[in-house]
Amino acid sequence: MAATAAVRHKHIRIDQAKLDKARKLLAAATETEALDRALTLVVSEADIDAALRQVAGKGRVKKLFP
Repeated sequence: MAATAAVRHKHIRIDQAKLDKARKLLAAATETEALDRALTLVVSEADIDAALRQVAGKGRVKKLFP
């Protein structure tokens, strides 16, 4: 991502129920803030997701507690 993010005005169609739920879960004051937080979360988790996909099925899960 660039050092300075370009903010642009967008018109989109979006499921209002999903947006309301995301706003509540993310404790966002506005719909715009909810969308920004959700996108930030997706982008920040991308590297972790890619790493997990690379090791999927290559190891065993050991039960530590009965």
